[in-house]
Amino acid sequence: MFLAPFRARRGPALITAAAVMLGGLAAGSPAQAAVDDGLVLKYNLTETAGTVAEDSSGNGRNGVISGDATTLGTEGLQLGGTNGHVRLPNDVMRGLDSITVSTDVKISPDQGAPYFIWGMGNTSNGIGNGYLFTTGNSHRTAIASGNWATEQSTNAGRDLGRGAWKTITYTLSGGTAVLYEDGTEVARKTGVTITPGSIGGGTTTANYLGRSVYSADKYLKGQVRDFRIYNRALSADEVRELGYVSPEQRVALDLQNLSLGDTSAVVSDLKLPLTGPNGSAYTWSSSDAAIVSAQGAVTRPAHGEGTATVTLSATASWGGASASRTFSVTVPEDISDAQKVSEATAALNVWDAEAIRGNITLPTTGLHGTTVEWKSSDVSVITATGEVTRPGYGNRAAELNLQATVTLGKAKDKKKFRTTVLPLPKDEAKEGYAFAYFTGNDLAGENIFMAASRGNDALKWDELNGGKPVLKSGLGTKGLRDPFVIRSPEGDKFYMIATDLSIGSGTSWDASQRQGSQYIEVWESTDLVTWSAQRHVKVSPDTAGNTWAPEAHYDETIGAYVVYWASKIYADNDPSHSGGTYNKMMYSTTRDFRTFTEPKVWNDPRNSVIDSTVIKEGDTFYRFTKDEGRVSGCLDIMQEKSDELLAVDLPATDPRNWALMGNCIGKNAGTSGVEGPTVFKSNTEQKYYLFVDEFGGRGYIPLESTSLENPDWKLSSNYELPRAPRHGTVLPVTKAELEQLHGQLG
Repeated sequence: MFLAPFRARRGPALITAAAVMLGGLAAGSPAQAAVDDGLVLKYNLTETAGTVAEDSSGNGRNGVISGDATTLGTEGLQLGGTNGHVRLPNDVMRGLDSITVSTDVKISPDQGAPYFIWGMGNTSNGIGNGYLFTTGNSHRTAIASGNWATEQSTNAGRDLGRGAWKTITYTLSGGTAVLYEDGTEVARKTGVTITPGSIGGGTTTANYLGRSVYSADKYLKGQVRDFRIYNRALSADEVRELGYVSPEQRVALDLQNLSLGDTSAVVSDLKLPLTGPNGSAYTWSSSDAAIVSAQGAVTRPAHGEGTATVTLSATASWGGASASRTFSVTVPEDISDAQKVSEATAALNVWDAEAIRGNITLPTTGLHGTTVEWKSSDVSVITATGEVTRPGYGNRAAELNLQATVTLGKAKDKKKFRTTVLPLPKDEAKEGYAFAYFTGNDLAGENIFMAASRGNDALKWDELNGGKPVLKSGLGTKGLRDPFVIRSPEGDKFYMIATDLSIGSGTSWDASQRQGSQYIEVWESTDLVTWSAQRHVKVSPDTAGNTWAPEAHYDETIGAYVVYWASKIYADNDPSHSGGTYNKMMYSTTRDFRTFTEPKVWNDPRNSVIDSTVIKEGDTFYRFTKDEGRVSGCLDIMQEKSDELLAVDLPATDPRNWALMGNCIGKNAGTSGVEGPTVFKSNTEQKYYLFVDEFGGRGYIPLESTSLENPDWKLSSNYELPRAPRHGTVLPVTKAELEQLHGQLG
């Protein structure tokens, strides 16, 4: 199918159904909507020059265009995303018990977050203080009497499509709010207790199109036009007049916008979109599935067979309408086996070869499906499968060669690595503690802070680095939460892992569990003071909506670390993660925190669980977990035990492999709701500490018990924790390590 160039709706215009034709979508003349009764202001935003957004309602409430904004005439106002916006007059909502706000918006695909499409209210010290706004994140509109904690949201539960014009409308009257997209209702909320006119007592001085009332938020990047405010709630029929898009129009728009990029020389799998920005569902077919499948899997023709050309057909469907479009995909013949082996050999690496301190990863497969076989010049030090036996304390380091043979078909190549295995460290008593944590849900708090104990007292702490962060993130969301530190079983290496999440940047808790990170952040150190460069490592599957509170425990039975975290796992046929699900505990194993096995479910009790932590005593593993689904009777920490760290519990597991020992631990000890447990044994006496995060109150609170097998958790007394610590880790350290940490007080 060929699509003629299509011109999207303009201003309040609709695309006429007659514009949709067999074989294409002709550019038609828009029908003008004439819903004018009750207008407070109306900006067509079709100016060709100047800095005035003219109010065409006749009420004289002109706006001011400023920043990196460019007038495009009939294509609206382009906002560059740096500081471009339209400032509305002050007090624009004064006296309004009801309201309708509507605009056409085309959000840039690279729009930063968080952001407002429009926001009206007040700002105090950079923070919103009473406002009404719409954002494309989870496509929601909220009204607030104070800051974000007072928001009453009407939420579509999915992001607003980007790269395509959308008409978004919000109405509020009599406590009922309705959110529309392209003239169709997408969300409704009753019981709204705030009115627009009550915000600021009618005084509002931060009224913007393209800018947030939160100073740290991103500006809107994209195009806007036909911005309207009414003093009443429009009816559904009136909203439909503003921007209804028929099923045929949606299908045509989504096919017109569909792109696979450069398909002239495809050598890797294609990511075929399953949904369009206007809501269409795409289905795909291929003229030669052996070369390019309907799922986008690419198999290059064998070396010597020549280039192949395949036709992919996309069918877009919505509301009973459907249409198709084709793409020509050229796939060059495969490289030779010898080239594959050469590339695979070059890509091989033995990490930390010059200073090996534990078991290493020696992969048995390489690039291009090659096979890798390893040989060691001294299997008593490093085996062919990567198990390491270090020389004893005081002995010399062991030097040896590892040789990899890379094979594919008849092609073969070899690569040699010179390695040094360091002697074991001296076994020293633990004479203090290190504490890693974050401090809050804002940008300043979502970093990693550290503290050191005063001597061997687990309840008295001094903050490091003058109370400033010791680690910040430059990757992912650039927010860090829930840091966990683990000492290697040999004792002289540490790994720090953390959640990649920034609530402070404006991400909602809902969005962070639907379109959240699938990565964890990793650092390593030999002294807890100097840390490596940050690594951003994917551990969750593509179906995961989040990767929360990663922790690890070394499992001697497999010679590797078991890394576990909480994720919401969505259905394979729900790529937008719009369905309902709950958090379950996942796990993966690793030797080096670089290469991870495929993630698997560790604990799924059919209800939400997060924030697991594990301690081993004797032959028993004790696990502490936040029960969010009230499996144990309350929203609190529960304690379980098992003889196997990797024992798995699924909904059908009966009896459970991890036996429940206790629940409501925080409540029984006298706390409010708690999460984020970290557990450790006292260095000086038969006592165990369980720090829990009272998330709605005091932050971390220490509990203690003299036994794990027969626990009796009670609040500790006379403690002096760092300022505002949140979910983190306490780690016993040696005297020398403690002294090094105290040298970083700042």
